[in-house]
Parts: sequence; structure tokens; C-alpha cells
Amino acid sequence: MKYALRATVAAVATAVLVPFLTTGASAVPAPTGPDGGAAGAAWAATQDAGQQYPNVYIEWDVPITMSDGTVLKGNVYRPADASGRPIDAPTPTVVNLTPYTKLVSNLADHAQSIPVLSDALLELFRQIDFSGTALSGVTDLTKAFGGGELRNFTVDRQLIKSGYSQVVVDVRGTGFSQGEWDMLRGREQQDTVEVIDWASRQPWSNGRIGMNGISYSGINQVQAAAKQPPALKAIFPVVPGSDLVNDVLAPGGGFGFNFIPLWLTAINTLKWVPDAQSIVNGRFDWQWLQDRAASPLTFMDVFLNAYTATRFQDADPRLTELLTDSSRSRQEYISDPSKITVPTFVVGGWHDLFTYSESKIYNKIPLPAGQKQLLMGNTYHVNSGNEYGKPGLPPRLDVLQRAWFDKWLKGIDNGVDGYGPVTLRQQGGGWVTANGFGDSATGADAATHRRMYLSAAHSGTANSVYDGSLTGAANADNARLTVAPGLTTLCSNDAAQGSAGGLSIIDGCAKDSRVAELNGLTFTSAPVTAATAISGPIAVRLNTVQDAEDGYWTVTVNDVAPDGQSTVLTSGQLMASLRQVDDANSTRSANGDYTDPRPFTSLDRRQPTVPGEATTLDITLSATEAVLQPGHRLRVDVFAGNFPKGLPVLPMLVDTGLKPQHVQLDPNRPSFVNVPVRGNPGW
Repeated sequence: MKYALRATVAAVATAVLVPFLTTGASAVPAPTGPDGGAAGAAWAATQDAGQQYPNVYIEWDVPITMSDGTVLKGNVYRPADASGRPIDAPTPTVVNLTPYTKLVSNLADHAQSIPVLSDALLELFRQIDFSGTALSGVTDLTKAFGGGELRNFTVDRQLIKSGYSQVVVDVRGTGFSQGEWDMLRGREQQDTVEVIDWASRQPWSNGRIGMNGISYSGINQVQAAAKQPPALKAIFPVVPGSDLVNDVLAPGGGFGFNFIPLWLTAINTLKWVPDAQSIVNGRFDWQWLQDRAASPLTFMDVFLNAYTATRFQDADPRLTELLTDSSRSRQEYISDPSKITVPTFVVGGWHDLFTYSESKIYNKIPLPAGQKQLLMGNTYHVNSGNEYGKPGLPPRLDVLQRAWFDKWLKGIDNGVDGYGPVTLRQQGGGWVTANGFGDSATGADAATHRRMYLSAAHSGTANSVYDGSLTGAANADNARLTVAPGLTTLCSNDAAQGSAGGLSIIDGCAKDSRVAELNGLTFTSAPVTAATAISGPIAVRLNTVQDAEDGYWTVTVNDVAPDGQSTVLTSGQLMASLRQVDDANSTRSANGDYTDPRPFTSLDRRQPTVPGEATTLDITLSATEAVLQPGHRLRVDVFAGNFPKGLPVLPMLVDTGLKPQHVQLDPNRPSFVNVPVRGNPGW
């Protein structure tokens, strides 16, 4: 019955609404709510309907020569007629650059394109539901696959059949492209601009270029858009970042220990897969092999050096450059969203690897709401778009992408610029829309930052090293609370986040911090008396004492349910010696407290701590959106480490001595969380 009803609704939407969207008529329904209302249904119907062209023509491994002579290889996908011949008319073109080899993209694309079977498999993914069981994380992953994520990662044949061309290119030094992998730095960014220019000048392109893709390809889009290539007209980055060091490489100085080696291994392995067809037909690219031999395991030696050199003066210069904010290579890892002038739709997640940057990218883009959009799910890196396509839920990612490109590359008045502009999954609640987020939110959507003070008074709610409280008013507590490095964070939300969500598949650690808290300090508020929204950036100030020249601190802000479950809303970490704040790139609330104390994370600004002396740390946490339901509590967890998500490089780890660390509660130097609140919690 429900499938017949769904088909009827789709047919009605196609018959009634699609003509408006494809003719540019003015009677376009205004999007309403997170699902877009009638407009959202029309976007889905447009994407799922039979398209203008029946086939896709693929030109494999097209050589694209860069200005330095390096040859990149790209697959070109074009709409084709019933006989399989590419159409003559030039079309808008979508560019995707990937380091994971376009061979993977091609295999995933073909897996989605098997007649009947692929549609059945995608529908199965959409129907799998282990919610409420220990395997609910599996549901998050399968629904992401069914929710359009694979089409964003590979190619979208529905998009191509509707009159777009798409180019998927291996970045230099990866896949079948020549050169040495440059890992999102300057030469690779220049390549992206040149690929955009090349695509815009091909006879099958009408010169209007969009960009899409996930993760690395999302970062690549943000970097390219900031360079303002003339042909680029719109981007749709999924889980992108803009401050790669403070996002994932070494946030707060804690090196990304469990993600970085897995990521480097994946790319360095895939880049050795040869072009088998070229071997068979006698056209093997020997320059490709020579380039691979010259850099067989790019950047892996830097990672290994980070944990073998005990002094920075003996470290690989590339490592010290990474950790020095004035170095050229470090600056190349920071893109400037304030220079983006093309319509941008950012998709992120509250526990994504790049959460810290995603809402900041949206807020920094100097475009009116609508021309920029932000969609944030309660997701990790691997399961973006796991809630979609049902009443009250956002449209699928491929549906939103199609509507976005139809609007900005084809000029179709489909109303997508009236969606959102900010669509958020409230942790602890449902999906909501807002006029902005954090600094850009106004009126009823804006939150007010207020201090919640760490207190030595027992809350009676946690089984931790010390069970303290959070108080709404300043307190006179004077106590030294000690926490030692440990391994309970192996079972934590941060461990799941650092694994790109891999450790979230089985419920437990990722959704309940009570195991991690066994070796942490906890500070818990009284229950809220009414639903209370936490919305925006969060900062924690700690008055600390180290027993060594350095310390490694991690803090989380949690939602504690009446049954004791402690769910991480957001987290942050900081090496005590890297505590100097970059005020020019930080933000404060009206009372002068930091809301985003962005650290320099730079060796040339390192300030070793004096053992036994108090040291104030301002720790930034990723912005978040959550709702504490009546009876729930707010909690701050404090840890002396964050393994395996983060591990200080060896010279700094040696300086910590792995000694216990102390929070010194002192009314003259209070420790507190500066939390953005909407509503009256009754604290």
C-alpha cells in the first residue's frame, strides 16, 4: 500500500509541478520546512523521473595537460541518444577531482547502474532499519548509501541524462594521473583551476562549470571557489573543510593518529593500481610509473617521523612546516571562504571530521542567504545524508544537488534558493530550518551565550574520576582535581569521529560516554526544566596545573539523559604549550568571553608550561545544534588525552611525561563553559 501511495504522489508531483520547474514559470511553490514541502517533492520527482536523454556516453582516461607538463587523466561522461552516441549540444559541466582513483568512482557508478538490480539494492538500503538495536549504526550507513551519497561521490547518471556533462579527474600523483601527490596544496589547487578552464573550453561544454564531490573533493571545491575561476558558477561540497590542520591533521596540536595513517595508506595504495587497459593495448604511461617510483609512499615518512624523532630539531622539515602557521605549505592548507562568490551548498555533520569548519565556511561566504546553504546532519564522515526523502526529513543529497545545479547552471526557477537557508538536525530533537547559525543567526534563531561554572560539588550523576557540578552562577569552590592519561577514550565518540565514523557502526562507545568518563573529570548541571536549545560555537576555559612542561587536554560537552546515558554533542582538544589564541581569527560573545578561541597551533608560538604553576587554557569546540529535553542535564567532560583520535607528536608527548594533569578550581580564576542557549533551562 505504501509503495503505491508513494508512486501516486511522485506521479502527481511530476505531472503538476515539474512543468513549472522546467519552463521557468513564476508559480514555483515556495519551499517549506526541512523537507522543502511541495517544492522538495517536485525536486525529487524531477530527479527520479525519466530524463531527456536515455543513455550516457563515457570517454575514458582523457589526457589533460597542466601548465607544468604533467598529464592528468579524466573520465568524461556525456548525455547520449538511444543509439549511445553523445549529443551534439553543449551542456553545463560538473567537475570532480578525486585522490581515490576514478577507477573506484567508475566501479561504484556501474554498481549503481545495473538495470533493475541497482534500483532494488538502493531501495533495500533505504528500507534497512536497525534503529533501537546495537546495530543502529549500520542503518545510518545503509541509509546514507540509499540517500544519494554514492551519486555525490561517483557520478550521477540521472544528472547527466538530464543534460549535463561530468568530468572525474584523478588529482596529480594519484589514480592514473602523472606527478607526485601534492595533498591539497598549491600545485594541486592550480591544477583544479586549470581543469575547470579546460572543461569550460571543450566543445561538449557550454562554459558553465559546477563542482561536486565528498570529503577531499569537497575541500577541493572550497579551495577552487576561493580562487574565483571565471567559468565556475556553483559548487555542492559534501563534508568539506577549510582549516585542515585544526580540522583533522593536528587540531589543537593533537595529531590525528587514527585517521591520518589509514587515509595516507588508502591513497598511497590506490595510486599504484595501474591502467590495465593501457598495458593490454601497448600504450602504458611509463612517466606514470616513474613518478610513482619517485614518491612511492607520499607523506607516510612524515607521519612515521612524527613518532620517531624525540626533538623538533631532528624532525622532518615537512612536519615542522605543518605545525608552523607562517610556513607556505601550512598556509596552503587554509582556504578563505570569504573569497567565494559563487552559490555554495555546504553539507556537513555534527560528528564529521571537518565539523569545525563546515558552519564557518557557510558564515564566511559573503553571499545572501539562499545563494549559500548549510545542511548539517547528526552524522559522521561516512554516513552523510542518512536521513532523507520522507516527510519532515530533507530531500536526498542527489536531489538537492540536482536542484542546486538546475538553478545555478541552467537558470531553472525551481525555488531551491528559498530552501533553508540553514537546515539542521538537532541532536536530541528533529530537523529544523533557521535563518542562520551561530554568528549569522538572528531573531528567534539566535542564542545567547552564558557561563556555566565548573564546581567541586558532587552531582551524584557520574561514575568518573571526579563527579563535579556545573552551576549557573559563579561559585567559591577552591579545589585541585586530578586526571591522568588513560585509554578509556578508546571507547568514545571522538574515537568514532577520528575513524570517519567506522567505529560508530556498532552502538555503545560512540553514543554513550560512560566508559570514557571512567577516566575523566565530569561536571554536570541540574536538570533543565524546559526544552533548551544549544546552538552555535562553544568554548571552555580551564584553569590548569601541569606536572610537566606540557599537557594534553580534551573536553566534551554532553547531553545526559535521566537514565544516565551521556551523549557527546561536541568536543575539542588542546596542547597546553600551544595555548596562544589567534585573536584575529577568533570570536567572542557579548560579555567578552571566547566563543571560538582559534589556536595558532604553531611551534614558533609554543609556550612550555611551568610545572606547578596555574595556566589558563581556552579550548574551542566545534559549533553544534542540540536540544536538551526536560529532565536532561548538560555535562562537561575533561580528559588528559584523546587516544586514538589524537596523539601528540613525540617531542610534545615527551614533554608531557604522561604525567597527571590538574584542573585548579579557583574563584579568582574560574573555569567555565561558554554555552549558547535558547530557552529558559531553569539553571
